[in-house]
Amino acid sequence: MDLTILLVCVVVMALSFDFINGFHDTANAIATSVSTKALTPRTAIVLASIMNLIGALTFTGVAKTIGGQIADPFKLENGLAIVIAALIAAIAWNLITWYYGIPSSSSHALIGSLAGSAFAAAGLAGVNLKGFITIIQALILSPFLAFAVGYVIMSVLRFIFKNANPHIVNRGFRTMQVITAAFQAFSHGTNDAQKSMGIITFALIAGGLHQTLDIPFWVKLSCAVAMALGTSVGGWRIIKTVGTKIIKLQPISGFASDFTSASVIITATALGQPVSTTHVISSAIMGVGSAKSVHSVKWGTAQRMVTAWLITLPITAILAGLIYLIVSFITRTI
Repeated sequence: MDLTILLVCVVVMALSFDFINGFHDTANAIATSVSTKALTPRTAIVLASIMNLIGALTFTGVAKTIGGQIADPFKLENGLAIVIAALIAAIAWNLITWYYGIPSSSSHALIGSLAGSAFAAAGLAGVNLKGFITIIQALILSPFLAFAVGYVIMSVLRFIFKNANPHIVNRGFRTMQVITAAFQAFSHGTNDAQKSMGIITFALIAGGLHQTLDIPFWVKLSCAVAMALGTSVGGWRIIKTVGTKIIKLQPISGFASDFTSASVIITATALGQPVSTTHVISSAIMGVGSAKSVHSVKWGTAQRMVTAWLITLPITAILAGLIYLIVSFITRTI
């Protein structure tokens, strides 16, 4: 199949993944502020779209990690087929989990899919095990860190405001949530949009049209816009799960959750590590809820979410591997 056609397919699918990631993960940035009525849904989505766009244009470290640490685009043969298979699998999983309102991880889906298709193409030699393990460690550590930090921050806030007027406290933190929602959306853009940038750059290198892991400006801009447009669509099914089915949020707990998760995500971005914004935000909410009372967390919903998290990597890896076999056959015969 013509190289240009394959590259166009990769770019279109990567931007589609970014768009879907945007509406799939909109809940991550705005669910708490909508739940506590700090922002109206329309205002929250506009704010999240703008801040996602700005965040996506600010960093590139995560994109380089995705583009070069899971598999080596300079060495793999049939690299474009690998990317196409990974994107098809990741998009399919994102749509399935969005339909059922499950806040699963777009990051896990993409990373699992890319590793699975690379393994199908070249076996263990096709996967950069050291880089892959480093990424998995960040994915595993970040939710635990978010839970712990959320617990500590909420405990401190409860101690500071234990004798304050609840009405005044809620009014003040409802205002503060506007700032933390913006911070949340910005941090989301700095990490999640870069994953598609890395995938496109991987494909450009595999196709012989780019020589380094530096991200071309047109790739940054197109991925940032796709993420922002996806965010503007909104993901109401997941907003309901994140905003109402983990704990009953109040402005002070919504502030603590947003500040915690945004801080963890932006730290990971600064270190060049992709993390699951869904996992981090949901874990932060659980940590904040546990600081109030372990029984205030709806652990049934949490258990369902964790199950989805655990199965995402293996399912998407297997799915991508199977799709790669089909895609590679088609690209060789057409």
